[in-house]
Amino acid sequence: MLANSFITNGPAWVNGLSWADIIIIILYFLFVVYLGIKYSKSKDEKSYFLAGRGMSWSVIGFSLFAASISSSTLIGQAGDAYSTGIAVFNYNLISVLVMIFFAWFILPFYIKSKIFTIPEFLEKRFNTASRYYFSAITIIVNIFLDAAGSLYAAAMVMKLVFPEASILTLSIIFAIVVAVYTIPGGLSAAIRVDLMQGIFLLIGSVVLTLYATYNGGAEYVKELLAEGDILMSLVRPNDDSSVPWLGMIVGIPILGMFFWGNNQQLVQRVLTAKSVDEGRKGVLLVGFLTMLTLFLIIIPGVMAIKLFPDLPKPDMVYPHLIMELLPNILIGFMIAAMVAALTSSLSGLLNSVATLFTMDFYSKIKPESTSKQKVRVGKMASITVLIIAVMWAPQIGKQFGTLLKYYQEMLSIMAPPIVAAFILGIFWKRTNATGAFSGLIAGILLGIANIIFTVNNGHSIFGDIHFLLTVPYYFFWSMLVMVVVSLTTKKPPLEKTENLTFTLDEFRRETSSLKEQSIYKSYRFWSYMLIAFCFIILILFW
Repeated sequence: MLANSFITNGPAWVNGLSWADIIIIILYFLFVVYLGIKYSKSKDEKSYFLAGRGMSWSVIGFSLFAASISSSTLIGQAGDAYSTGIAVFNYNLISVLVMIFFAWFILPFYIKSKIFTIPEFLEKRFNTASRYYFSAITIIVNIFLDAAGSLYAAAMVMKLVFPEASILTLSIIFAIVVAVYTIPGGLSAAIRVDLMQGIFLLIGSVVLTLYATYNGGAEYVKELLAEGDILMSLVRPNDDSSVPWLGMIVGIPILGMFFWGNNQQLVQRVLTAKSVDEGRKGVLLVGFLTMLTLFLIIIPGVMAIKLFPDLPKPDMVYPHLIMELLPNILIGFMIAAMVAALTSSLSGLLNSVATLFTMDFYSKIKPESTSKQKVRVGKMASITVLIIAVMWAPQIGKQFGTLLKYYQEMLSIMAPPIVAAFILGIFWKRTNATGAFSGLIAGILLGIANIIFTVNNGHSIFGDIHFLLTVPYYFFWSMLVMVVVSLTTKKPPLEKTENLTFTLDEFRRETSSLKEQSIYKSYRFWSYMLIAFCFIILILFW
């Protein structure tokens, strides 16, 4: 029996929730605000923007997981699973392999260089022009894709409780809640809150999955597997509208590298690690937790096809599962945890943009500014971001249909040139500042040209193909320009490559040192376990 059967004889209800549920939601948010204020650190830029660089791998891992369970994951992926099956999990599956690559080869350069922002690394490796470009692009992505998307998703969830409220009104309420603890407290507050919310969300998702399984979801999934239905297949034909197999190979790794390796919101949490090893293990923990999303978010979305076959809006699948399957009190807990997870990604975004604006722009304009002034400017930047995101959030549903489509298609244009700059910059010493910047500009110009062409012709300049298949075009075009320009201009000076590029000698030295410690303490051992986990899942759901 669905949970609706439980509410026929209950106490007073507000749009399907009992007063007990509403009290739980209110108490939860009060607890989140209290926790954020308790762990606030804002005495200087190091504590405000990077939590003092003293976090352990477990805190980093759960914080990263909570921050990564953004609107595009919790709302978008469950909705996409409802529409097309489990193929959307390929974004997570391939991204886990990308995380391993990032932890092994790129993360050490970030932590050792003591950077505050990811664009700052581009300045160390190339020049200030590359830093400003990437910082500006990241701020735009954070505001219009991530921050607005999180507000939109949280508002869509709460419309189940308060259907008469507008998206704008609910977005304002959530913006205020997040602002209360994030803006005064900085990244330390955001990370501690994310840690708790990541744990709560895991527990709640397990409970929801069990309820969906018990109410007929398990039988439906068994039927699909027995019939070999494509809904339960990860590897799809190349003409598949969700995730074609070629796009899975050539498109997702590039987008995954941007999301996990170049995204200030997420990587900033890794920069808080007390050591490279702690940072690596934190990333690997996220990898294991991300694999669980197949069973906690994606498959429940498929189960909903059987349980609720006529939902008008796929983005509402996950909240609908909560409202219809869970009994009283658990509904309140899960809605609170879910909305808190969405707002938790917003809290990280606020600190991310504040860090980018303050360290990449304000500190350059006013190098003599004090730590107190930088923190104050960061807080003002956070407020500005919230205002813009609140105003843009209602436009997402009107202009783009589904949240996942909105997020992915915008990212497929912006991410490839940046990923190309980082990959060439770290793995090819000959890449110079002129080449990197030329490739970045060439990539975004191709994207703009494609948008204009698509608007006028109904398909991209690459033909009528899936957006994932357009990603490598942007990537290799940008990389080609970087290589050609770098080879035809001066070699980069030694200070732009020393300790900022990958060398086999350093890799061999690290390999030797790892042999001296216990295998279970080695990040490489856990990397191999995670790779094995990925391939087992791929084979089971081929």
